[in-house]
Amino acid sequence: MSPRPYNLGQRQVNTDQTRARINEAARDLLIASNGFTTFSIDAVAKQADVTRMTVYHHFGSKTGLLEALCDSLASSGGMAKMVQVFQQPDTLKALDEYIAVFGRFWEADRLVTRKLRALAALDPEFEQVIKARDERRRTGLRVLLQRLPQKFSSDDLEKTVNLLYSLISFEFFDMLAGPARSLIEVVPEVCQQAHLALTASSSSA
Repeated sequence: MSPRPYNLGQRQVNTDQTRARINEAARDLLIASNGFTTFSIDAVAKQADVTRMTVYHHFGSKTGLLEALCDSLASSGGMAKMVQVFQQPDTLKALDEYIAVFGRFWEADRLVTRKLRALAALDPEFEQVIKARDERRRTGLRVLLQRLPQKFSSDDLEKTVNLLYSLISFEFFDMLAGPARSLIEVVPEVCQQAHLALTASSSSA
């Protein structure tokens, strides 16, 4: 019997383990006391005990590495449950569930998320990755609002989307929770503010 299938399987395991180690090294570097300002492919490679070329082989670029790190955060933060949100027929309940998914996601690795978003203000590659993912949040809100029975003008729709987008941001959750509470604990408050925003938008329409 040819050992080839086993060899291929073992190679994939080794590849997955290397990717996971590099991903974890990137995370650890971000939360290190001095990693915030020294994050680079070279620093990640050193942290993971691999060569610079190994990092490039697995991720292609720093942007690719950041995308993979964000994907890992999304997986551990339960973003897969977003599918169920858009299957919820009641739009207001869907909005509440949408907010709850983000509350759990932001809380899953709060420190890393805070560092990633802070670095986005300083590093164009971080900014590119974070902006693209934030735009998905905005798009999801737009889809939900378009399901509501109330009809928005184009301008009112975008104003309401922008307001809800700000309410569901990591920064708003983080500020509202402060150091004493988890981000999941403030989900009901964010939902309440979102409903008030919708009511105000409906009244002004």
